[in-house]
Amino acid sequence: MNRLIVGNSILATVAASTLLVGCSASLDSDKSEPKMSADKVSTLVATKLASTTGQPKPDVNCPKDLVGKVGTTMRCKLTANDGSTLGVNITVTSVDGDQINFDFEADATASPAR
Repeated sequence: MNRLIVGNSILATVAASTLLVGCSASLDSDKSEPKMSADKVSTLVATKLASTTGQPKPDVNCPKDLVGKVGTTMRCKLTANDGSTLGVNITVTSVDGDQINFDFEADATASPAR
């Protein structure tokens, strides 16, 4: 039961603050455009949200790998235990070799559970 409250709490906190936060990670890549796995992006976003909001790490899912090309965008989803969701937009801001830097911004309003 506490976990449901935490899920709703983080949605409320994130939605109320409409965060714009940056992250980066280095990757091993032999390709001309490095990629960050969807799992890695999800983990980085969840960790940054938790540290920014002071709440436990939320469940964040990104649909695909993030291509390390400036301007690349992707939409991820934060889901609370009650099924309500909050969209999170990811934008690559810079790439330095195999390091991909990106910002993310959460939607201002959560979608109710279906």
